Order: sequence, then structure tokens, then C-alpha cells
Amino acid sequence: MDAPQIGVATAIVSAKGAARWQAGHPWIYRTDLYDEPGDAPGIVAVTDRRGRHLGQALYSPKSEIRLRLLTRGREPVDAAWWGERIRAAAARREGLAATAYRVVHAEGDGLPSLVVDRYGPYVVAQLLSTGLEQVRDDVLAGISAALTPDGILLRNDSAIRRHEGLPLEVVAAAGVVPATVEVEEHGIRYRAAPHEGQKTGAFLDQRENRVLVGEHTGPGQALDLFTYHGSFALHLARRAAAVVAVDSSAEALARGQENATLNGLTNISWREANAFDLLRELERREERFDTVVLDPPAFAKSKQSLVRALAGYKEINLRAMRLLAARGVLFTCSCSYHVNRAVFLDMVAAAARDSGRRLQLLAVTGAGRDHPELVNVPETGYLKGALLRAVP
Repeated sequence: MDAPQIGVATAIVSAKGAARWQAGHPWIYRTDLYDEPGDAPGIVAVTDRRGRHLGQALYSPKSEIRLRLLTRGREPVDAAWWGERIRAAAARREGLAATAYRVVHAEGDGLPSLVVDRYGPYVVAQLLSTGLEQVRDDVLAGISAALTPDGILLRNDSAIRRHEGLPLEVVAAAGVVPATVEVEEHGIRYRAAPHEGQKTGAFLDQRENRVLVGEHTGPGQALDLFTYHGSFALHLARRAAAVVAVDSSAEALARGQENATLNGLTNISWREANAFDLLRELERREERFDTVVLDPPAFAKSKQSLVRALAGYKEINLRAMRLLAARGVLFTCSCSYHVNRAVFLDMVAAAARDSGRRLQLLAVTGAGRDHPELVNVPETGYLKGALLRAVP
């Protein structure tokens, strides 16, 4: 039997729980614990029933995910430890042609429930478990040491925190982070909104997909549905004669117009509309587009909503396919974790069959490389996309 760690609470897990760690997944669920260290969240040592040390983990006593693996070793998990791990994650992002990107992608970077995004000289972070929240000061010290930002904002307003019994809040942790921050990706500038924007202020995970679609944009008309602040539309506008950018939010469209002005782009028209209704209208009018982008919100919030979500995805894809000009390009994606890559591609194929169009698959994509996907942790691979070209 291994000697216990002095001063560190211990959780004892089942063989099934231990096997999950051995298979590379960092989570252990409530049902796989034999003995818990009490009601105090934080960092705990983890052993099997024979007392063999398995590692150290974040412990969340109110969550179904009780343990999240941090390290298999016995080293102190202190501010220096967090700084070293965050610094290593930042080094893996070297060479990105952007001033806004994800530095730490939670489980994808071996730092479960921690998200750290950089927007120029500022950092926006999310602490998504009670175990991590308990060591907030060490995490913030590690961020400061590794990244030396001018300010740190905690966007702890993700609904995930409710499952942990944590409050939703947006709080300044260090310095001052402004309401908007101008950033750049591959020559396109835009203003992110760290305090109020989607996610931590912008959709950083689509950056490489925006570049890909920009490179395949045709010279004629382009259509960007669910445009939000116009991130895809800005890339389309550099090649297309004209772009129609559509969103149901007038506020989002106003921000998109500001971004277009920032880049000197005058060929984007901003249209407030329901995407489903507009697609039907455009189909009735027999409109045609050289390039179409479908970047909808997550239709499937749970397994129970999967069937209905797939019907929605299929409808917008079928109608978008019918709008493609000869040899037109469609980029379509889903950020619903419950719609896995195989199911997504099956939906795209079904939509193609019903649309009456033949479509060549040019690329299957995921999130950018600053959002690493681990094949044995499927939760890290929520975003999937397909780039398609109409063929005669």
C-alpha cells in the first residue's frame, strides 16, 4: 500500500473509475466513488481500494462529475504548478496568425474545467467546476505569471456552473478589461466584447474555418447565415462581389457593421431576419449564391432534443444547397456536442439527396488548433464542419 499524502484529502475510486483514467479520460463520476473526502471542494489525492495512488484531481462534491484528473504525480498543485502548465499551453499556440485565441482549452490541454482566452493584452478566463473555483487564487496567479496580461476578466456566466452549484457572474480579477478589444486574425480586424459577447467575447473556435471558407469564396454573391458579429462575412467580403449577412439580433448586426467599417469593407448588407424564414423566401425567389455559410447556434442542448435538432439542421442545409450557384460552395457546421461527426455528416448527406444537388466534400473540419480535440475525450470535439462544392 502506498503511503498517504500528508494534509491532502483522499477519494477512493472503483476499478471502473480507475480504468477511465487509464484509458485517457480525465473524469470520474459520482457512481464510481467508494469513499469521498467530504463536502469541501478542492484538490484531492485519489487512490484505488487497495490504497494505490492514482493521481490528484479537482473534487466537486455536488456534481455528477466528482473528479477531474490534474496529475498522476504527487507534486504540490500550487500557483507555480498552474503557471507552468499554462505557460506550456501558450507555447503550443506559437505561430498563430491572430491576436485573439484560446490559450487553455480545459480537458484538451490537461487542465479540466479551465478556459483561458487571450484578446490582445487581456485575458478572459472561465472556472467551470467547484474544485477549480476553490483554488481560484492559485489559478489566477498562474495566469498572471505565465501570460502577464494587462487585465484578467472572469466570464463565469456559463450555464455549466449551475450543475456545479456555482453562481453565474462576470467579475474583474485583475486590472481592467475594456468593454471591447480590437483584435486581428489573418489580416481581418474585429472588435470582441469580453464582458457581454458570446462565449468569452467572440467565436475563436471558428478562426481557421473562416480562413478556409475565405480561400474558397466565389466572385459572385455570398450569403452568411447566423452571422452574429460578421466574422465569416468579413472574410467572404474580401473575394465576393457582395455579401448578405443575416442574424435575428439587430444589436449583433450593428456590431458587425462596425467591424466591416473597421476593415473598409462596403460590400456587406446586414439583414435582420429569421434564417429559416429567409431561406424559404430566397428559395421561392430562385436566388443563387456562389458561397453560403451556415453557422447556427447549438440546436441540440441535450440528448432528448437530438431528433428535433437534426430535423432543423437538415432543413437549413437542404434549402442552402438549393441556393448554390453552379459550382457554388457551402460551408456548414454544428457546435452541438450531442451531434457527433458521423451523425452530422449523415445529416448533410441526407440533405444533399433531398435537395437534388450533387455535392463534393472538400473538407471535414473541427475547431481551430488552439482548441485541441482529444480522440479519447469526445467532449473536446464539439465543433464539426463540412466544406462542400456543387458539381454538375
